[in-house]
Amino acid sequence: MTVAPVDPARVEVGDIVLAKVAGTIYLHLVSAVDPTGRVQISNNRGRVNGWTNHARVYGICIAVDGADRPRIDGKLRDQP
Repeated sequence: MTVAPVDPARVEVGDIVLAKVAGTIYLHLVSAVDPTGRVQISNNRGRVNGWTNHARVYGICIAVDGADRPRIDGKLRDQP
């Protein structure tokens, strides 16, 4: 799995993001987006884990086993 820095404001439903929850960083599926700056995170079995703010979203999964994930264009954070 390959993860890259993300612009949290560009995250969409269906993206897999690296987010901090209760002090631990996990990969989560984005199940909803709130325009106030939050994303709802769920697991891959359909359980909703809750909401987290953009400051706790660090990365986005861009590939799994060498296969690129869809809809990544424009979501990566600019690197210096």
